[in-house]
Amino acid sequence: MRLDRFISNLPQFNRQAARRLLASGQLRVDGAVVSDGLCEVSQFSRIELNSELLQAGKTARYFMLHKPPGVVSATAHDEHRTVLDLLDEPDKAELHLAGRLDLNTSGLLLITNDGQWSRRLTEPSSRLGKVYRVETEQPITPEYIEVFAGGLYFAYEDLTTLPAELLILSSHSALLTLHEGRYHQVKRMFGHFQNKVIGLHRLSMGAIELDPQLAPGQYRALSAAEIARC
Repeated sequence: MRLDRFISNLPQFNRQAARRLLASGQLRVDGAVVSDGLCEVSQFSRIELNSELLQAGKTARYFMLHKPPGVVSATAHDEHRTVLDLLDEPDKAELHLAGRLDLNTSGLLLITNDGQWSRRLTEPSSRLGKVYRVETEQPITPEYIEVFAGGLYFAYEDLTTLPAELLILSSHSALLTLHEGRYHQVKRMFGHFQNKVIGLHRLSMGAIELDPQLAPGQYRALSAAEIARC
């Protein structure tokens, strides 16, 4: 939200008063005097009018979780334990998931209260690379590489998937990099070859990699460097 709109939305001020305050140099955002009403502020911004605190500013929180199978990627669920149930954090209701994993898929899950940051991660136009380790019931052959790179047609959505990169690790395992997140996409792609996925684990999202020291169900805060990568 723009600073001038934030001020004019307060019950004690209107647009004219907001303009006067901005011109007077009495407003500070995160400790710095701001006179430009177009300055963008968020729920994390500390906004002061002289000695009066207009908004304290929330603390932005960012976590990576090693999601185990059998835990649902949701903030609440009637039947299954959720990923938020694994977090020992205050005000968990303020957190949301930056992308999801299927019930029986394990691996990297990012959790935050910063909506702008999570949108950058998940919006389709970002085409963020997500790497999965895939285990299959039948052998994976080199033919898969070419087919996945060319995209697969999904009739239900009437679309062709974006090119995906496949690195075969062994006869029944591979690394797959996707740049989108269609419904059960990995299972449907391997299903094109009538090859059932029996294990799926997300290793990374963009430049953020799952910490190998995190056991399933464990989590930690992201470092400043990790946050800045997205």
